Amino acid sequence: MIQNQYSIFETELAVRPDDIDMFNHVHNSKYLDYVLAARYEQMERCYGMSWAQFTEQGFGWVVAKVTISFKRPLKIGETMVVRTGILEMNEKGSNVQFEIVNKATGKVSSDGVFDYVMIDLKTQRSCKVNEEMIKAYSI
Repeated sequence: MIQNQYSIFETELAVRPDDIDMFNHVHNSKYLDYVLAARYEQMERCYGMSWAQFTEQGFGWVVAKVTISFKRPLKIGETMVVRTGILEMNEKGSNVQFEIVNKATGKVSSDGVFDYVMIDLKTQRSCKVNEEMIKAYSI
């Protein structure tokens, strides 16, 4: 179970047929998609500051680094719970931990950390995260 000083949020997703690889389980790259889909949804629902709001202000989040551990495969027809929570939020960016849990078994399928950097959409260069953003995401 992931734990930290900030809130942990959950999003439920289902394995889709196009997620399956030649070994009849979810392809490893899809786990990254699941976390990104969950974070996108959670940004609006849980933090009250959606991806669109960042874009409207001229900012975007870019993944700088991902650490992921694969523990158990997910298969077609299964449902997962994607749990995410901010480990650290500061003017340089954000570190978000995650775990993907098979809903039926309650067992962790994968877990890890995403390191995000904020960029200025005009310059495509990293920029500082402002206090309003840090406050919104430090819940």
